[in-house]
Amino acid sequence: MSEAFVAALHGAPGTGVLVVAGGGAGAVARLLAVPGASRTVLEATVPYAAAAMTAFLGGAPDRACDPTTARALAMAAFRRARLHDPDGARFGVGCTASLATDRPKQGEHRVHVALQTADATHLWSLTLERDARSRAEEEALCDALVLGAVAEAKGVPSPPIEGLRAGEQVDEVRHRAEPHWRELLLERTRVTAHSGAAAPEPGGPRLVFPGAFNPVHEGHLEMARIAEAHTGLPVEFELCAVNVDKPPLNYADIAQRTAGFPEGATVWLTAAARFQEKAELFPHATFVVGLDTIVRIAEPRYYGGDETARDRAVTELAEQGCRFLVFGRRLEERFLTLEDVRLPDALRALCEGVPEAVFRADISSTSLRLLQR
Repeated sequence: MSEAFVAALHGAPGTGVLVVAGGGAGAVARLLAVPGASRTVLEATVPYAAAAMTAFLGGAPDRACDPTTARALAMAAFRRARLHDPDGARFGVGCTASLATDRPKQGEHRVHVALQTADATHLWSLTLERDARSRAEEEALCDALVLGAVAEAKGVPSPPIEGLRAGEQVDEVRHRAEPHWRELLLERTRVTAHSGAAAPEPGGPRLVFPGAFNPVHEGHLEMARIAEAHTGLPVEFELCAVNVDKPPLNYADIAQRTAGFPEGATVWLTAAARFQEKAELFPHATFVVGLDTIVRIAEPRYYGGDETARDRAVTELAEQGCRFLVFGRRLEERFLTLEDVRLPDALRALCEGVPEAVFRADISSTSLRLLQR
């Protein structure tokens, strides 16, 4: 990529954050080497170690070099860009790569680069022929993809990728935002209805099932059926775009996860990461949760290590008229129910457990994702 091309990037509107892992650092250096870089780069980060990537994303990815991880990095980068420049920030770029190294390597040499803007989630993936290039040559291709993503964000024509071998190609996938998804991402609203969802009557009791739903599986649907029969209320699913210990959702995630719900299901998309925030959006709700979730609600580490803050949050839940219907989960090689865990008295008073005889499902979304790979 020529200096004139990089200068054209700096001359076009829009700033953003770049985060690169496993490759792509040369693209950052190229941007910074040409005058005017501050008109493009708000921040650049290299979370190379697994702990650093987990910290940047807000949760551990299933795999380091994966399209899902690249998109998650781009979304986290976009959110950081908006913190730095709420009015002018345009993009987040995430790169994750597995390239030639100085030790025997398992698997393919590959690069995934994602771009997140307010309007779309864009992914470029390239699988490289093994042992056909030096590390520097593979890095050059990775850098070109990263700079191409910046060009896409800034509306600058990008030159074609040079040096591809026979059988190699850059695969592109774009997910456009629905207007209400965009409003949620830009934090102009905290809750929005997915297609087909009708707003329930305000003020009355309701049954809300929050979750990551990655993917929706039969265990989720059985929990919903049991909860409806127990409460006599129709279930409303809540998919949160941000989470305390998971990467934020991008438009590809939202499209994939909402497609898994039964036709006609009421599905809310929110930006309410914590349950006291959910309670503000859904007062008088009975929340359908797994045992692992209620245990997390009780842990002070989710409140900065402050038990007083945790107790205050539980009080807020009670004041909003909220309760929890708690389903057992397989934890540490055992299936446990509400009766098997210790909770603060004030939180336990808000909980009702579902006996193992009524519900037991050892399936998990994590295991399903691993089987699908």
